[in-house]
Amino acid sequence: MADWQEISGGVTAPRGYQAAGITAGLKPSGLPDLALIVSDVEAIAAGVFTTSQVKAACVDYCRQQLQAKHSARAILCNAGQANAATGSHGWFDALESAMALAQALNIPSESVLLASTGVIGKRIPMDALKAGIPKLIAALSDTGSDAAAGAIITTDLVPKSIALETTIGDRSVRIGGIAKGSGMIHPNMATMLAFVTCDAAVSPALWQQMLSRAAEKSFNSITVDGDTSTNDSLIALANGQSRTPAITEMGTEAEKLEAMLTAVCQHLAKAIARDGEGATCLVEVQVTGAHDEHTARQVAKTIAGSSLVKSAIFGRDPNWGRIAAAAGRAGVPFEQENLKIRLGDFLLMEKGQPQDFDRAAASEYMKKAASGAYLKEDTVLISVSLGNGNGFGTAWGCDLSYDYVKINAEYTT
Repeated sequence: MADWQEISGGVTAPRGYQAAGITAGLKPSGLPDLALIVSDVEAIAAGVFTTSQVKAACVDYCRQQLQAKHSARAILCNAGQANAATGSHGWFDALESAMALAQALNIPSESVLLASTGVIGKRIPMDALKAGIPKLIAALSDTGSDAAAGAIITTDLVPKSIALETTIGDRSVRIGGIAKGSGMIHPNMATMLAFVTCDAAVSPALWQQMLSRAAEKSFNSITVDGDTSTNDSLIALANGQSRTPAITEMGTEAEKLEAMLTAVCQHLAKAIARDGEGATCLVEVQVTGAHDEHTARQVAKTIAGSSLVKSAIFGRDPNWGRIAAAAGRAGVPFEQENLKIRLGDFLLMEKGQPQDFDRAAASEYMKKAASGAYLKEDTVLISVSLGNGNGFGTAWGCDLSYDYVKINAEYTT
């Protein structure tokens, strides 16, 4: 049983944070497009970013800032323009964004972190962004998380938010998060933005280690379409406003905090996979019996990312052969005669041999998952056992529908 409880409030649930989201005129649609998260005090900051060689200016900027200074006060995010592949002009736009916000907040520009999302190759309309900053600051509120979550989305159908609370010592500690992501989703990292706030006091090195491990078990374990973005950013702040003693090394309290951080990231990651462009259901792949956790997750991610598996799920076809084939090409050695596959409660393969099962009932199981979109019942569970190893890993994805092609065929037109 989890040693925490879910609470309301998103990124403003932890003490000492405010957030806002407004329409600044960056999106042609006129929808909210500029978000801000601010800590009352300087907070320890950590980040995990895209591994793509083609990176947005905000990614380079944040990496540079976090290497020089492991703290921040504010996160500014624009939606509509990725500001990626925009050359030196895009870099200076990022610097100007940070300086404009810093001046308005009366904080050092080094205390500002940036994120952008939208069309690659599009620069930020700086006049609109700078004109929106005073309005954005005026909208800051300790209940502004939902507005911020709504202002960072692009093709998402729903905003994504979570907050959890636990007790460390005799005081409550909270972690909140918001995220965006729907398409171009694949590990290392997925096309996504996620911002996490925490009111515990944690040393910079430990906070970065915790976030990196949490990312591996969450955002690096989801896939929608096999594409990685230029802008992927996971940024986490810890401001110490819970007034708990500083956590500086691994131990019981650190493990408790990291488990809750991982739970926040996994909730947001699954929400991204569930909201995959054109998706009708969430797919969860659990792999057991592997040599170790890493190889188990590698097999799980390969199955979840298989276009053939995803297409079969959309067609409600219990095609276990595609699952077996995906497991076999994951680059992880195992004995075929040990392979076991389940779809929900249906045993499809055991000891490497196909099993008799009710295909109509298995298909109905997937249909019911699709009809429960955005509910807990919307998950198609695939369970795979490779042998007798101790390795366990999970990955999340979604089905592949006709609408995915339509959405992405028309993305810039």
